[in-house]
Amino acid sequence: MIQFRIQPDSEIPASTQLFNQLRFAIASRQYPPGYKLPSTRALAMQTGLHRNTISKVYRQLEEDGFVESLAGSGIYVRAQGHEGGSRLQSPISKQYPEASEVLQQALDQLLSQGCTLHQAREIFLAEIDWRLRCSARVLVAAPSQDMGVGDLMVYELEDTLQIPVQLVAIEELAAVLEKTTSATVVTSRYFINDVEAIAAPKSVRVIPLDIYDYTKEINLLKNLPQDNCVGIVSLSSGINHQAEIILHGLRGDELLVMTTQPTNTYKLQAIVKRSEVIISDQASFPMVQAALQAAAEDIIRPPKLIKVENYIGTNSINLLKRELGLG
Repeated sequence: MIQFRIQPDSEIPASTQLFNQLRFAIASRQYPPGYKLPSTRALAMQTGLHRNTISKVYRQLEEDGFVESLAGSGIYVRAQGHEGGSRLQSPISKQYPEASEVLQQALDQLLSQGCTLHQAREIFLAEIDWRLRCSARVLVAAPSQDMGVGDLMVYELEDTLQIPVQLVAIEELAAVLEKTTSATVVTSRYFINDVEAIAAPKSVRVIPLDIYDYTKEINLLKNLPQDNCVGIVSLSSGINHQAEIILHGLRGDELLVMTTQPTNTYKLQAIVKRSEVIISDQASFPMVQAALQAAAEDIIRPPKLIKVENYIGTNSINLLKRELGLG
């Protein structure tokens, strides 16, 4: 803490002495912008001045634009001129009030490493341009033996993001990337290692998608009566296979589990007629409903239909929106 000294016998008023010492502390950045000034009580104990005198000095500093008072918090040194970034108040800066600080911190780090302002500008513009170009083309990568899971990701991403999305088999991804200068590749975390290995040498972003945790559906299945039949309908053969394994781990042979892709009409009809509960992904649900309606006359007790709200986790969707500049 800076030590302020007041000469009580001086011809210069004590308030003027303190005012000038405080102003010097601010001008020399001993008290930098944002620094909280000592309380009037603390300064009174140090200088021997009355707190009213110190309050008068603080008011003068505020009137002269050196400090600002924040109600209930204290008195702080003001940033002046363009300290802390541009003071241009565009509608965007008002919408994102912390953007200027974030940008200045990033810029300061570059400058501290020896980068010039012109070089920093090129770096920022190149990064923004690359992201915009990557966002212009979005690829979903899935293994060729389970393109159904890719179809499901495309279905949900196009519905949520409202942009075109292209499905590519992982085995064909390298050839596709050879013909593009930039893209964003998304895939399930199940396949991320294979996709990253292919995309690493290319000018693309790779973003892994976390899947929905199915907590609601799993809790329901845990409590089903023994010997119930459960139907699982998904575009993805891989999801069906994983569901069978997970359900066996949860219930053993207590439940009869039947799975199918919606395009297999024979198996879908069997599930509709036999199951007490049918769990379906969003894309398959209309076909399950149609099959149930078609078999209505042969069913004594219709199964309970459960539509899984999503395959891709909500956090992954939000991350992807930010990365693609979609809000």
